Amino acid sequence: MQTEFDMRGKVAMVTGASSGFGMYFAQLMAARGAQVVVAARRVERLEQLVEEITAAGGEAFAVALDVTDSGAVTRAFDVAEKQFGTVTVVSNNAGVADPKLAHKVDEASWDRVMNTNLKGAWRVAMEGGRRMMAVGVPGSIVNTASILGQRASISQSSYGASKAAVIHLTRSLALEWARKNIRVNALCPGYFPTEMNEGYFATPAGSAYIEAMPAQRMGCLEELAAPFLLLASDAGSYVNGIALTVDGAHSLGHM
Repeated sequence: MQTEFDMRGKVAMVTGASSGFGMYFAQLMAARGAQVVVAARRVERLEQLVEEITAAGGEAFAVALDVTDSGAVTRAFDVAEKQFGTVTVVSNNAGVADPKLAHKVDEASWDRVMNTNLKGAWRVAMEGGRRMMAVGVPGSIVNTASILGQRASISQSSYGASKAAVIHLTRSLALEWARKNIRVNALCPGYFPTEMNEGYFATPAGSAYIEAMPAQRMGCLEELAAPFLLLASDAGSYVNGIALTVDGAHSLGHM
């Protein structure tokens, strides 16, 4: 904990914490002293995560959250404040995907992806930012985007558009909120093993895709630790408005 990534005194809200990036980032911050509010729809998984964090000596609290429901976002922050105080670190991870060729994406699919990935991230960032500004505290918002928000890929038009918009939203908020001492950055991972992609990468096509990557492997979650903590902690106090790519050079090659 005695490092430049020390997060003692921070209160963190982590969305999408029931699996994948959100779960890992919650564990990461708790291990470095942050009080962590883990939020997602699958509350039973959150309760298990809280038990694991507490057993390891950290502090965590679970709250049900559907980021497509503005009322639920407000309630989650209310509960977080009551439990730990003003949220000063927001980790925006809730996301969905529906890979299809563009002409096969219907409105229902498009709306589901946009309402979760973009509007959901916007709701959470707005709620966190407004509350920080209301009490005059500095903070950090880290939006999990994707290399698919930076480069186009087949069958990812809706997901890629949502993540590209998250990156632009990140930059806009960073510009507006810098004088409030609230940093807003985007983390753009390449492919890491998560619940969302494990089915595809277990197939022959998925294995062939991995072989075509420059590094010929997926990333390990541990390889996101330092990049994420740079953006979330005070170690990155002058890092604002960036889209930090962590992909083993994948986006420089075949997508």
